[in-house]
Amino acid sequence: MGRRSTKENKNIYQQSRENKGLSREGAEEILQFVSADRIEKIESGRSTPHPDEVLQMEQGYENPELSNYYCTHECPIGMKYVQKAELKELPQLTVELLSTLHAMEEEQNRLIDISVDGRVNSFERKQFDVILHNKLAALDRAIRGMRIWIEHALYTGKMDEAK
Repeated sequence: MGRRSTKENKNIYQQSRENKGLSREGAEEILQFVSADRIEKIESGRSTPHPDEVLQMEQGYENPELSNYYCTHECPIGMKYVQKAELKELPQLTVELLSTLHAMEEEQNRLIDISVDGRVNSFERKQFDVILHNKLAALDRAIRGMRIWIEHALYTGKMDEAK
């Protein structure tokens, strides 16, 4: 068994490994293709993980937040297109999702009016940007949050995987 870290500002990768009760050597065994040395470099911030390593850590540490964190904080493409989501309680996620869907219902007619001719004029552009950047982004965030909850529930046994 390795030494226990006393580092105060642990990144999400180290927190996830430690929450699973794993040493770096123990993590190396379950991650298959990520060495203890590589884990140390990622956790110390000296190296950014590769997408396949994050997927291995997500599965091995049973933490679906890792991929969303990577995409929203470390991947240039993800930072542009992926909404940050976090693990919340199911009732809160459900209310947020339903509230966001309700807000989209109010915007759907405007969205139809804007897009019916296949063009967005300068007047419509402002309204379209509001819908895109506020309403659709909120819907994306709510859906991603729900997906993280579902994956976490599968890992922790709060929900049985469909067979």
